[in-house]
Amino acid sequence: MTDDKARVILNGKSAQITEVRTAIKALRKAGAKLEVRVTWEAGDALRFCVEASREGVSRLIAGGGDGTVNELVNGLMQLDRAQRPALGVLPLGSANDFANGAGIPLEPRLALALALEARPRWADVVRLGGQYYLNMASCGFGAEVTSSTPKALKRLLGGGAYSLMGALQAWRYQPYQGRLSWPEGESDAPLFLLAIGNGCQAGGGQRLAPSAKLDDGLLEVLIVRDFESLSGLRQALDELEALPACGDYVEYFQTTRLRFDSDAELPLTLDGEPFEWTRFEAEVLPGELALLLPAKCPLLSVDPGG
Repeated sequence: MTDDKARVILNGKSAQITEVRTAIKALRKAGAKLEVRVTWEAGDALRFCVEASREGVSRLIAGGGDGTVNELVNGLMQLDRAQRPALGVLPLGSANDFANGAGIPLEPRLALALALEARPRWADVVRLGGQYYLNMASCGFGAEVTSSTPKALKRLLGGGAYSLMGALQAWRYQPYQGRLSWPEGESDAPLFLLAIGNGCQAGGGQRLAPSAKLDDGLLEVLIVRDFESLSGLRQALDELEALPACGDYVEYFQTTRLRFDSDAELPLTLDGEPFEWTRFEAEVLPGELALLLPAKCPLLSVDPGG
């Protein structure tokens, strides 16, 4: 165990979880210099990031779900790069998409031990519309379902083609119109779904960016074009199963920057946090955060021994 000063920023909803309290006590007893702060209201995460940097904390651990990780990422990005503590994750959310994709243990003591012992690794961050995110931006139908729809309808996304088509018709779904442009190309086809990945999965385990790496300086872009029939939907679902291959409805590629322009708002979720924009630009910022990840993390492309 390192002698680094570490601090857990714990989501207030998770503060009374018995397994978390037990794990922290056990690690302290074993010699870990582990402090805890609990978020209560908006702005706490940023304040805690500033305090941690000023007080010499070298390891900051996000205790919560993907939204808590996102809060700390945005807080850390307000600091000078050299003043940012390394970021670890204690996954306590319902989806934990970033942690699952990165191979971070879900058991609190194992996750905390990893954050205390791992060698910091530099990773990319994505800037989009004045916000930052570490894992995934999902846009269009998936984001709309995630942010505003009952769980029963969300479950239909994982169901059969007939169920999903029926849900779309019942919801009076309309495709999203707009122009996408990136350094290597452009598209103005009506959108069903757009995913912009730094990490590999969103929506509770949907692998929308299977080729993603956190340290390659690239965005993973998934475009699902609108379909007008049940047969088109079936083909789109089959093409999604074949990622990263492209098809008639599904396009998958890597780039460094992506722009969206429209006259209508597009719903987005950034690491699970909901937004709406008519236009935005997503840009990858290479090597901006030091992360505390497993040595054989599937989202790292560089050999940790190199």
